[in-house]
Amino acid sequence: MIKKIFLPLIVMAGLAIGCQVSGGKKFLIILQAGTESHEGMARAVHALLYTTELKEAGYDVVLVFDGAGTEWAKALLDPVNKLHPAYEKLEKLGVTQIICDFCSRAFHVQEDLKKRVIPLVAESEGHPSLVKWIKQGYVPIVL
Repeated sequence: MIKKIFLPLIVMAGLAIGCQVSGGKKFLIILQAGTESHEGMARAVHALLYTTELKEAGYDVVLVFDGAGTEWAKALLDPVNKLHPAYEKLEKLGVTQIICDFCSRAFHVQEDLKKRVIPLVAESEGHPSLVKWIKQGYVPIVL
């Protein structure tokens, strides 16, 4: 119950702070939730929703599949997956996406993801660099 109340407040506070820090133009949505739970599904839905909404509103937004979230990078490709249409919309908008190389290997999806156009990134000990994006003015939002 507490998660249901505070998670949206935390996300909105992060957006408000991000607008002040970055001038409100750049956001890095990091999906770390896996595919195994209802909560993971909710986080994936919101990662797609927030990314799409920000992009359509003219913001610069990057979607990062990290940790267990690399499982979603694979699952969203399946046309049977109920989130596939939302993911297709995001792709049509041209949202920049990256996938953690280390985590894709750890969660056993790397071979399937190597076939994709989305880069597997290993800038900081095998993971995408958070500092790189922050230095470019991006505000991270982790789901």
